[in-house]
Formats: sequence, structure tokens, C-alpha cells
Amino acid sequence: MIKQVLIGFLCSAAVLTVGILIGHYGITKSSNSAPSWASDVVKDVDESFIEKFLSEVDNIQIQENLRELTKVPHMATTAGDEQTVQFMLKRWQDPKTGLDQAWREEYLVYLSFPDADNPNKVTVVSPSNAVLHTAREKEKPYTADQEDPAVVQPYAAYSPAGHPKGKLVYANQGKPSDYQMLNQTVDLRGTIAITRYGGAGRAAKAINAAPYGVVGVLVYTDPLDINDGLMSDASETYPHSWYMPPSGVERGSFNSRYGDLLTPYLAAKEETYRIPIKDITGIPPIPIQPIGFEDAYTLICELGGVEAPAAWQGSFNCTYNFGGPGFKHTSAFNNSDVKLDIYNREEIKNSSNVMGVIRGSVEPDRYVIYGNHRDSWVHGAIDPSSGTSVMLELTRVLGQMVKEEKWRPRRSIIFGSWGAEEFGLIGSAEYTEQYFTKLSERTVAYINVDIAVFANATLRASGMPSVQNVIFKAAKQVKAPGLDSTSVYENWIQYSNRSSPTYGVIPRMGYLSGAGSDYAAFVHYLGITSMDIAYTYDRTKTNARIYPAYHTAYDTFDYSSKFIDPGFISHQAIARTAGNVLIRLADSLVLPLNCSDYAETLESYLDTAVTLYQDQLKAEGISMEPLKHAVTSFRSAATHLDQVIRSSDLTNETPLKVRRINDQLMLLDRAFLDPMAFPDKYAYRHVIWASSNAGKPTFPGLADAYANAESSGQSSDWDKVHYHLSVLSQAIEGAAQTLVDVI
Repeated sequence: MIKQVLIGFLCSAAVLTVGILIGHYGITKSSNSAPSWASDVVKDVDESFIEKFLSEVDNIQIQENLRELTKVPHMATTAGDEQTVQFMLKRWQDPKTGLDQAWREEYLVYLSFPDADNPNKVTVVSPSNAVLHTAREKEKPYTADQEDPAVVQPYAAYSPAGHPKGKLVYANQGKPSDYQMLNQTVDLRGTIAITRYGGAGRAAKAINAAPYGVVGVLVYTDPLDINDGLMSDASETYPHSWYMPPSGVERGSFNSRYGDLLTPYLAAKEETYRIPIKDITGIPPIPIQPIGFEDAYTLICELGGVEAPAAWQGSFNCTYNFGGPGFKHTSAFNNSDVKLDIYNREEIKNSSNVMGVIRGSVEPDRYVIYGNHRDSWVHGAIDPSSGTSVMLELTRVLGQMVKEEKWRPRRSIIFGSWGAEEFGLIGSAEYTEQYFTKLSERTVAYINVDIAVFANATLRASGMPSVQNVIFKAAKQVKAPGLDSTSVYENWIQYSNRSSPTYGVIPRMGYLSGAGSDYAAFVHYLGITSMDIAYTYDRTKTNARIYPAYHTAYDTFDYSSKFIDPGFISHQAIARTAGNVLIRLADSLVLPLNCSDYAETLESYLDTAVTLYQDQLKAEGISMEPLKHAVTSFRSAATHLDQVIRSSDLTNETPLKVRRINDQLMLLDRAFLDPMAFPDKYAYRHVIWASSNAGKPTFPGLADAYANAESSGQSSDWDKVHYHLSVLSQAIEGAAQTLVDVI
């Protein structure tokens, strides 16, 4: 029995040994036990790829893009707009250089147009209704571009139709304070007010006027504000320089809200509920019409009444008076009225976004969005086609690399060519409303390049503080146009800089605190980390508030190629800089977003608030200690997260840790959203970056509430200050909590 057991044991041992030997020598062992996808998961941004990208961006390609985009006027929903839609689709669906997918998103939106059969008119009429002067209806042609029949007459979109007539008064910039001052001297009831651009929004010039009984408004661009005082088209203005010629008129949307006006907070689809037209807010309650400064000169220099303050004077070689109301007794217009005949009409029209995507290889559900609007008021060479021509060059270079299987981003890149921006950021706003949840959950950042090149002096960038570092890094890698030994960063710091407690002297970035372009819905409504990038002019050499051909019929390829960026090398620099940022956001293992830079801004805002408000708030029994504590907590949490990132070998960590850190960085701005913070401001929810009327470099809601309370002295307004202080403190404290380790 024992013998049999021993034999069995020995046999079993022999079989086991043979099995081990076969297992050891007979089975081919992998030299790497990691799964095949592991190397992709830990891959970081490839610096050599960025260098390759930078070398491929071609200024001549950008030039030809712009030439094609500006062949015809392409106002939203017109035939010219559809032509650009087809052009974008063709380029993004190209089998050799296109994107993975491209399509159009359509919305039915509420727009305003002049009546082609009944042009708007501005006249001076005598008591017997004889016409003594008629303002120019179309801008003077200097090239064939201005003679294109598709050039829309200058008008104020969303101005109501009407035929007001009255004595003329001059109301400076149409701010509330301007009308208040004017009303102390002149009875404004039944008058027509002439105002200049700047100081207040377009619609506000009429909205502010109506309570005083003003029945109509004119608006013009004073040469002091746009032309450095120059006025003659014989030698000083376009076609001899970049300055606006006398007949140039800035068109625009006279609408203080963004998105489709009939479908607030809803995407404007066919069956979407639409509010009654009478319930629309933020548009002019009285007719308003823009005119050129040649006609404004004729009107203002004939005004009677008291001399306006020095701050109201412009470049005309006459004294700007308030108006009697009306004209001087010595004027040929004495006792005459100004009449507006406005025939604007509103329509619901089909407007298209053109969308394209490059799918991510590792995190396809994380989006970096790059966008610019496509529609213009006329030919739109600078606004917006400079940005569109740059975007097309980015997609050509990146698309070709994808098609040739040389590259695919870690995260998905979505490109948006927004429609109907000029009427109130409509295409981008409707997109964020339609895809609210998906974009909120998945979007890493939004890059906006609208007017890519205002002029060719220096970079201008605005955005959340967390994107400062990645923009700086990109700018250091790009040569400044025409300065081979100088980087865009080095050139930028010479034109605009500030002193940082952390970094010393650095370029000054702006903040996205208003709704000036398509970043608005991403920042204020969705709380997505965003930036806006452009090349601009030397502000020490000109007082122009924007490039002078803005929204006129002179914003053409001829104007851009001669006076804005000859050779298109500034366009190329923007393409390289913005594209560099885009690749880093899409490819970096850890998102290149810095929450400590955010902390520095919050601390700066706090210091200003304490200096301006603390003593008075204390007298009102309101403590700023919760806000101070919140900012301190945010700094501590940001420092901790930075330390976690620096001390971690994330290429050897679990991918879930990288994903967790990236989600903390990605979602930071969402923590500053409060839907109840600004009940009087449509779609503004970000408590740090909302627009403000106070003009103080601090928290906008607190600044506005304090200014109102200080003005009124009412206890209910001081309660609102306390309320907003609490909203702000808790939002910042909540944001800090998102940066600490998971509980």
C-alpha cells in the first residue's frame, strides 16, 4: 500500500515538473506585461509635434482663405452667408486635409433687417416739411467692394420702425448721466438725440433716452474716438490710410442681450416655445439710426443752446452745443426738425453653425472647443474673417496630419463656425443651450479667435487666470511678426505688462467680463474656462477704440492687406499661438491649467474690495471676514493641488488619478456659477466674471451692489450688498472645496 502511494506521488511530481518546464520554455513570454493601450494613456504632449505644427502654418494659405471668404458680403442668413457655409463644409470634409466629421447645426432665429424697397432716411425738414438736408443712405464707394448690391444699408438691427420728428439735441455718449445732465438744461420731451459711439452699449443709447421723452436717436462715430481726429478722404482716411472715411457707418446689433431673443434659455428649433414679441427686453424702445460723421458734422455744428462740457467735445472744428433744443437762430436749419424714417422689419430666419470634430484617441469624451463666428455685416475681412481664415489654416494643418495618421489628439477637438453672431452671439448661444448638459460635463476649455488681427503691433489675450500659463508658454515659442530674434511673448511684455507677486513682470492679460464675442455663453452661462486671442495695435500711437473700418463697407480684403497686416504674418503668428495653446490643451497628460494663478487674481480682487468697501460695510454692520476666509481657503486648496501635481509621477500612476486631477482643473470655473446671483442680467451666472457698471477692478456683483447702495442710501440696497457678499463668499469657498482631496 505504501509502495503504491509512493509511486503515485512520484508520478504526480514528475507530471508537475514536466508541466512547469513546458510552461516555462514552451510558452512565449511577453517582454512587456502592460496592455497595449497603456502607453497611449500616459502619453504627454509631444514638443516635436508642436514644432512641426508651427513650421507648417502658412501665411499665404491664410491670405488666400481671406481672399475667398471676402469675395461677397455675407450677413447672417443671406445668400453670401450660405456661400461661406458651403465653403467651410467643403474644406472640413476634404478627404486629404479635412476633419473626421463636419456638419451644419440649424436654428430658427429672430433677426432684424432694413427694408430694401424702403431705405431708412434721416432728414432735416423745415416747418413747411421742405427737406433741407438728407443724410447719406449708403457709404461712398472707393473700390468695387462698396458697390456690391449685397452691401446692406447702414442700420440699427432691432430698432423699431417709426417716423419720429423733433428738435435735435446732442447727448454725448447716451449714458444715463449724459441724459440726466442734458435734461437739467433742455426739455427733452419730443426731441431727437444725436449721440456718439462709446461709453454705453448701442441699445442703451435709446433705452436711456426714452424715459426723458426723447422720441428718436442718431448715433455716429466721432473722429476723435476712431480717427485720431482725422477727417478728410482726400489724403487722411481710407483709401489712403486705415482711418474711417467721412461716410463710414458702424452697423451693429442694438440688442443688450445675447442669444435668440424669442427663445431665452432654449435652443431655437422649429417647435421650440417662443415668447411673445412684446415681452422681448433689452432692445431700443424708440427708433435709432447710425449715420456717418460727415452728416453728424452738418447737424452738430448747427446746434444752438448752451455749450456742452469739455468732455463732450469731439473733433469737429466747431463747438458742440446741447441744442436749444434745435438749431441756431443763425443756421439755415433754424426752427427745423430732424426726422427719422425707419422701415426695419423682423423675421424668423434659418441660421447655421458649421461644426467639425477631430476625435480624441484616449479621452474622446473630453472636448477642447475652438470657435469663431462666420457672419459679417458686409465683407468682414477683419471682423470676423481674419479669425475664420486662421481657423481654416489650423484645421488644414491638423486635418492633414490626422488623415496621414501622423497624429491624433488625446482629447477631442470641436471646431465651431458660429452663425448670426453679429445679431447677438446667436449661433454660439444656441449651441450651448442645445447641448447644455453635455458641454457642462465634458468641455475642458473654449478658445475664441474672432478678430484675429486688429493690427500688427502686439498680442492681446484675455481669459480666466488659469489659462495664463499655457498662453505664455505658447507665446514664447512663436516669433513675433517681423522680429526674428523676438518672441511674441517678449514683444507683448513690452507693450502691456503688470507686476505679479508670483512671477514678477509679466504680460497683462485681460478678463472676459462682458459679452463682446462668442466666449460669452461659454463663460457666463456654462462656466467653461475660456480665452480670446488676437493681435492688436499700439495704443500709445492711436486713440482708436477699435480698428476704424469696424462694421463698415470698408472692412475688405483690400483694407486688410494694405493697412492691417501686409503679408499676413500677424495672422500667421496668431494661428501659431492659438494652435499651440489648442494642442497643449488637447494633448497634455495633465491639463495645463493653473489654479494658483486664479488664487492670485482673487487675492487682488479682495485687496481692492477691502480698500474700497470695508470701512463703509463695517458701519452698515456687514462683515467682510467670510470673503477673506474664502479667498484664503482657495489659496490653500490651490497650493495643495499644485503640490499634488508636482509631487506625483503621473506617468506611473493609475489613470484614474490623472483623470481626477484633470476633472478638478476642468470643473473649477463651474464652481463659481450661481443662477440666482444676477437676476437682472440674462444668462450671467459666473460670480467672478459677470459684467459690471461700477468700473472697479474687483468682484463685479459686489461692486455694482455697493455702488447702488452708496447712491441710494437705502437699507434694502445695503441688504443686497450683504446678500451678494454671501453669494460670493460661498461660491469661492465652494470652489476651494473642489480642489481638495476627495472626502
